[in-house]
Amino acid sequence: MDITRNVFKQAVKERRLQIGIWSSLCSNIGAEVISDSGFDWILLDTEHSPNELPGLVTQLQASGRGTATPVVRAAWNDMVLIKRILDIGAQSILIPYVQTPDEAKRAVTSVRYPPRGMRGVAGASRASRYGRVNDYLRKADDEICLLVQVETKSALDQIEAIASVEGVDGVFIGPADLSASLGHLGNPQHPEAQAAIQDAARRLAKVGKAAGILTGVEAEARRYIEWGYNFVAVGTDTVLLARAADALAKSFKAK
Repeated sequence: MDITRNVFKQAVKERRLQIGIWSSLCSNIGAEVISDSGFDWILLDTEHSPNELPGLVTQLQASGRGTATPVVRAAWNDMVLIKRILDIGAQSILIPYVQTPDEAKRAVTSVRYPPRGMRGVAGASRASRYGRVNDYLRKADDEICLLVQVETKSALDQIEAIASVEGVDGVFIGPADLSASLGHLGNPQHPEAQAAIQDAARRLAKVGKAAGILTGVEAEARRYIEWGYNFVAVGTDTVLLARAADALAKSFKAK
């Protein structure tokens, strides 16, 4: 049995446009539904969602037959958290709140096996199909896609250095936290925040690294794509469910 090739990583490396969706429902059924919608990637969130490892396993299993590559956002840049996410089979991982090149290097170390890194070695994890993947330990590093999240002014000031760390495949801009860091809490549409988001895409393109972002506003998503963002999440499952449920209830209750 050979290792699963990470098509999302290859697309990120080539800076091809990848359209995604954010998943915060912590539901295997929800993940299965949206995995067949035609998206290129699904972000399974563990930072701002009550998502724990056993549930995450079922979400990875459920999304396995769909069109979308699952990307897991770790709760923190922590070697133990990252190791556990990789061992259950995630090949693409987003690390939040990376502030410096050194923190980016720490993330790289966490996703790689020795001697290139410090990922703990498991003999028969789900990642290796319980020991069935031929030479998994030697092949795994090449299929891991590491994305780091830049979401403060301080990190933005160092974005080229962060992006240029060997082993970082792409940089995700967090618009909510970035706008808060710029003094515009709750207002990522503020002109200063938007200018910073546009500038980040330009600077990442100059160093040849893919740029990612999330928005639930269609006009914004299309603008970000025009600005050069490569992996763009265009909605969130919880918001889609809430809006559809609100609209359905209103259509009956308002009469």
